[in-house]
Amino acid sequence: MPTLFLTRRDIQKLLNMKEIIAAVEQVFRDYAGGKATMPAKAYLSLQNGDLRAMPAAIYGAAGVKWVNAHPRNPLQDLPTVMAVMIYNDPATGYPLAVMDATDITAFRTGATAAIAAKYMAREESVILGIVGAGRQAYTQLKAHAELFDLKLVKVYDHSELATQRFTHLFPQYNMQSTSLDEAIDSDILCTLTPTQQPFVRRECIKAGTHINAIGADAPGKQELDPRILTDAVVVVDNLEQATNGGEINVPLKKELYSVDQVYATLDEVITGKKSCRENAEAITVFDSTGLAIEDIAVAKIVYEKVRNLPGYMKLDFVEA
Repeated sequence: MPTLFLTRRDIQKLLNMKEIIAAVEQVFRDYAGGKATMPAKAYLSLQNGDLRAMPAAIYGAAGVKWVNAHPRNPLQDLPTVMAVMIYNDPATGYPLAVMDATDITAFRTGATAAIAAKYMAREESVILGIVGAGRQAYTQLKAHAELFDLKLVKVYDHSELATQRFTHLFPQYNMQSTSLDEAIDSDILCTLTPTQQPFVRRECIKAGTHINAIGADAPGKQELDPRILTDAVVVVDNLEQATNGGEINVPLKKELYSVDQVYATLDEVITGKKSCRENAEAITVFDSTGLAIEDIAVAKIVYEKVRNLPGYMKLDFVEA
């Protein structure tokens, strides 16, 4: 049985945000029902960043993603985040595919945040704020545009060039380059930075705002004033991962926040076990660390599309 090899260019042609949103939402339902398994991601700290191993098994698929986070990579014309997926047959363990997972990571992260906003933001949300105009900003916009009728997209990045490149890429939307405080003043706010110094101040968050805190995905990272967390309804994708490396990790270590204050996990919200938008005035926060079940769900879509098609590189790993 040959192993399929898919390059980043191959993957980019196969990703569809609408399909991914549906698959990711379903895998959270499966996880809540015990039909998917996943240990917490393992970190390998390095001088300029880190590497992470993320295994999971869902219905009909299993695999592991090996992904990095190196904030200085753009200085060398490399993506901050790169990833490789080994996709296995769960019945035999055979490696069915080895695929670039850089864009899988970006798309599933955007999809998960938009799904969280679907359940946590006000239904009438029409203004999307984006802080950090890197690669992740593209998929955040794509995903939220699938689920919300966006009237205005506010963008802030400390790099004016990055902001201009991003805003000019989507002429179909009403895009506005703004100051940091103006971007924060949105119905839905997505924070997408690798900072370890919180920059979103409590006094800038208006009642009813939903925040997707994406950037804090490793120990020491933090984007939000801890007072936001104490005043908000906080939902995490996975409690163990969030405690160790999500937006809540630093406030927990400093005893400015407690695990007991976390309201729910995203699968509990999606399945209706808990409802987190009781009124229009509530501030809600989704603490996203990124889950392996999301990656495997997207990898399964990709593999099923091309498994029987010619034209892709194949190699027999296990010879008779």
